[in-house]
Formats: sequence, C-alpha cells, structure tokens
Amino acid sequence: MPAQHANRFSTLSRRSWLAAIAELGLAWRASAQERPQDPWPPGKLIQPAALAELLNTSGPKPTVISVAFPVLYRQRHIAHALPAGPASKPEGLAALRQAVSAMPKDREIVIYCGCCPMEHCPNIRPAYMALESAGFSNVRVLELRTNLHTDWTAKGYPVEPPP
Repeated sequence: MPAQHANRFSTLSRRSWLAAIAELGLAWRASAQERPQDPWPPGKLIQPAALAELLNTSGPKPTVISVAFPVLYRQRHIAHALPAGPASKPEGLAALRQAVSAMPKDREIVIYCGCCPMEHCPNIRPAYMALESAGFSNVRVLELRTNLHTDWTAKGYPVEPPP
C-alpha cells in the first residue's frame, strides 16, 4: 500500500475508533441515566440472611411487607409478610398505606418485592418513598439482587406456603 493511502487509512481508522468510543460513552451515560436512582441510603438496606435471622429470633420482629404483584405473593412470600400489592400502581400504594395506617411511625418495617432484579424493580422505590413521605422513620429495604426465589427461597429462608 502506498504511504499516502496508508496514511489516509490510518486517519480514517482513528476517526472511526474515536467515533465508536464517543458513541459508547454516550450509550453508557444514557443507560446510567435510565437506571432508577435508589431513594434510600445504603444503611437502609437489609441483607436476606440478616432478615432471616431477625425473623428466627425470639425478640421483636419487624413488620415485613410485600410490595410485589399479588400473583407472586400468592405463589410464595416471606413467612408472615403482609401483602400490599404492586407499589408501581395507585391501588398498590393505597393498599400499602392501608397496611401501615394503624402502625406507629417508628415501627420497624421491611419492604420487599423480588419480582425481578432489584435494579429494575418497578415497585420497591415507590413503596419506600410512600412510607418515607408518610413519616415512617424505620423503613428498610430487603436487598433481593436477583429475585425472591434466588435470594431468599432457594437459600432455605422461611416462606409461605412452604415448598
């Protein structure tokens, strides 16, 4: 290849690479913006093993509330969890508010969904924000990174109905 053609090819390759890198950067920034922001601070997360241990002790237990779709709750849910319904829908938020209406504002509450990977969950963030805006000060979020089955049930933690 003559030197001028090689030089032109090299210039085009650099431009193509720079354009591709710029596109990837824009795509990454767009996907980062599409990811929902967590309204809770890291200290408000509770790990499945820690919640299972709390539920198995003889001391006071938190109120556990499922903000998952009713069909998922009926199939299997954390033992003694209250159903509220999907917090991504107005009727689910209304059910959540009703479930906590008689509770003291400092009551320890753990909410969970587990319908899908937590980063994509449509229910957990609205549920947390609704409880926080209602004045509940002791709300925690069960960190189910994958889903309820993988992060809770398959680990042998207490569920209803039993497997």
